[in-house]
Amino acid sequence: MDIFTAAMWIGTTVFLLFSLKKDKSKTLKALKMAFSMGKGMLGSILSIIFLIGLILTILPPENIAKFVGSQSLFIATVGAAAFGTITLIPAFIAFPLVGTLVDAGVSIVPSVAFLTTLTMVGVVTFPLEKREFGFKFTATRNGLSFLFAIIIAMVMGVIV
Repeated sequence: MDIFTAAMWIGTTVFLLFSLKKDKSKTLKALKMAFSMGKGMLGSILSIIFLIGLILTILPPENIAKFVGSQSLFIATVGAAAFGTITLIPAFIAFPLVGTLVDAGVSIVPSVAFLTTLTMVGVVTFPLEKREFGFKFTATRNGLSFLFAIIIAMVMGVIV
């Protein structure tokens, strides 16, 4: 366990104990609600983890790294960004996935482009966003987010 994870566990425990001391009934009620919500999301989370495991079994990260590495940096970055726009993966699963790809040898620039578009651009959520905010706003936001994802990836390539 790294220091950051240990600090998070310690901090969570301290705040939980503080909350229990301050108002035990509210804390227990909040914990019960949190566990109930967690049970409701468990199926979705497990299915996403299973799907990613299946994809990484069929397409091992080393093969993805070879494929991405054989492309020019610009094409690999735009391709990863495009794939990120059509993929709907929660951030808490996307970060370890991208870490696995980087560990396998995928360049940081396409990896950052993939991760950034995962969280900033939403082709899958486009119809809902269009209904709520209108086509012009949604298209502009997604287009600018895609452009900035490419810029962020390039900047990260220079920094890292």
